[in-house]
Amino acid sequence: MAGSNRSDDWSPEQTFSVVLETAALSEIELSQYCREKGLYPEQVKEWKQSCIAVDQTQAQVRKQLAQERKADHKRIKELERELKRKDAALAETAASLVLKKKLNAYWGEDEDS
Repeated sequence: MAGSNRSDDWSPEQTFSVVLETAALSEIELSQYCREKGLYPEQVKEWKQSCIAVDQTQAQVRKQLAQERKADHKRIKELERELKRKDAALAETAASLVLKKKLNAYWGEDEDS
């Protein structure tokens, strides 16, 4: 790809490689590098900004996912507490019904009355 200066002809891997290779270069060294590769310094600077923008976007996505995960974890805890409370209430109601049946059987009363 050395003779092509169209940014469309460079793959993302190649542009990222150029950005890495030129990251520590001075303006003069960058200009020399670009002449050797058939690029313009503006292209390399644009590619660098694109890489930074992608990294920032990914950081925002990671942050949003972490927040969603935290909210989901909190919601799960709330639902587990509510389920435990409802299970206890159901067990209490079932025990009450069993006790009522036993008392009715003991006293000889009909369940409907």
